[in-house]
Amino acid sequence: MNFPLPDDVTELKAVIGREIAALRADVRRKTGARQPPPLAQDRASPLQSTAVLPRRADASLSPSCVCGKQEDGRPVGVDDEEHDPWSCICATLPAIPVSAALLAPVRDDDGGVVDFVIRAGNHIRSAEWLEAPAHQVGQRFMEARPGAAASGLLAALSETLTTGLPMESVVVDYTEERLGRLHRAQLLYCAASCGGQLVATWRPVRSQAELLTVDAQHLASMGWGHWDLLSGKVTWSEGLSRIFRTDLNMPWSLEELCDALLPADTTAFAEFITAVLAGEEPAWTRIRFLVLGEVRTLDLLGRPVAGTDGRPWAVHLVARDLTPQMRSRRRLVETERETERLRQQAEAEREVAGMLREALLPTHSEQLAAVGLTVAAAYQPSEVDSAVGGDWYKCRLLPDGRVLVAMGDACGHGLEAVARMAQQRHALAGLAQTGAPAGEIMTWLNELVCSDPSGQTATAIAGHLDADRVLHWADAGHPAPVVRREGRAFPLATEQRGPLLGALPGYAYETSAYPLQRGDLLLMYTDGMVERRGEDITEGIDRLVRTVGDAAGLTPQQTIDRLVEDHARSGHDDDACLLAIRVD
Repeated sequence: MNFPLPDDVTELKAVIGREIAALRADVRRKTGARQPPPLAQDRASPLQSTAVLPRRADASLSPSCVCGKQEDGRPVGVDDEEHDPWSCICATLPAIPVSAALLAPVRDDDGGVVDFVIRAGNHIRSAEWLEAPAHQVGQRFMEARPGAAASGLLAALSETLTTGLPMESVVVDYTEERLGRLHRAQLLYCAASCGGQLVATWRPVRSQAELLTVDAQHLASMGWGHWDLLSGKVTWSEGLSRIFRTDLNMPWSLEELCDALLPADTTAFAEFITAVLAGEEPAWTRIRFLVLGEVRTLDLLGRPVAGTDGRPWAVHLVARDLTPQMRSRRRLVETERETERLRQQAEAEREVAGMLREALLPTHSEQLAAVGLTVAAAYQPSEVDSAVGGDWYKCRLLPDGRVLVAMGDACGHGLEAVARMAQQRHALAGLAQTGAPAGEIMTWLNELVCSDPSGQTATAIAGHLDADRVLHWADAGHPAPVVRREGRAFPLATEQRGPLLGALPGYAYETSAYPLQRGDLLLMYTDGMVERRGEDITEGIDRLVRTVGDAAGLTPQQTIDRLVEDHARSGHDDDACLLAIRVD
């Protein structure tokens, strides 16, 4: 099929049906439909009457025959006493153990052979759906074998008659339609010229049992070999030839088999073959052979073939190829080894990253409580057993009395993300010591990220809470903070939001200001809290804002716990970080 495979059962059945119908139609067109021959009583020609023949000894062995001619040229009928089928070539056909027939040529006006008439035949059927030649005596060959022209058989028989050279073991792929069904068989034809006629024989290339044996050997990766110790003749099955990658007509002797042994298995094979030759049965071993540069592992079962004197005159070996299983086992061991190495590496990475995160994500000092702020924070990794990610936050009292509040998300996971997170977080802390406005600090931080050779971007919010509790902040592509006031939550306006850090060198970020009141709760978060696969991020932001509003009256830590619980229940694909600050 040269079109995409269907993904529906009904469609698949339809496709197969179309393919079969097309194939049948094509074969019928090439071979022609076979018309059933008329019944014997309906045939007008004496050629087609085989009811009465002179009988000798056993009637079941009588040849069907209409050879011989009368004086006017018409064939001799079976009632003609001048013709004795037992004295002509027809008498030999029942002795032939394969399908056999005597064919007389039918010529056109130019003398060319256009068909044959079946003069005689035996009772051997070459296939269960093919009639015996004896039942087709008197018929035209193209009537009895309508697929002969398409298969090339008629032309081959005509050439044999013309040249006089025998046709030896020609394989004919013969197809015929009977009772609305197509049948196919590979037949081996032989033919020879005989007194202006042809004697033809045919048989299946392989019997059904032979075909099933070949298939079974292939499916089970098995084969057998027979070594005649007296004559030296060696016979291998197709399965064994496939295992050893040899020609079926050139099997190896036992000596040549030894040449292919893996050196380390020589002793084991010697013990095995010695036991077989000594008459022990059955002997079994597992041996490795080197076949075309590849090590093949075989299970060998040996049996001696003993004569009447009890001595083995032949050796019979059955082999099963275990190479695919051994190869899979080695791959499994290698995979398990690699998996264990990666597990240990990941465990070490998690341990190092966890230590880094503990050092980089601080606890909240008593200094913040002293200036009237209650702070809570949480970090949610994307995987339960992972402490690695690029999310970070900063909340600390500066020497000038302001409180630095910041949050960011460095792209990626693992130690590289942690390293970038640490770089950005420490850079921000250092820049904040200058006393510069939030927009200017973000501009400098952007230049630092732009100079990173990795080319990775990041998001961030950075700002200050001054003594009047006014939040001065700058935004680089980060979700806006949420404020909860008097039981209602809302995100801050984002008109001044700038591009991601590292995306646009030289960009000047602006500072926004928002005054907070006593009792307000300021929530900062990373996008892992609001992103869901297949959902617009605005839906996630709205959901988080509602949850924060519903948590009115809860402390910053209780609010964080509520958000973390909802986040875990709904599932998440990315790290997430939360920072909640209440103005007391």
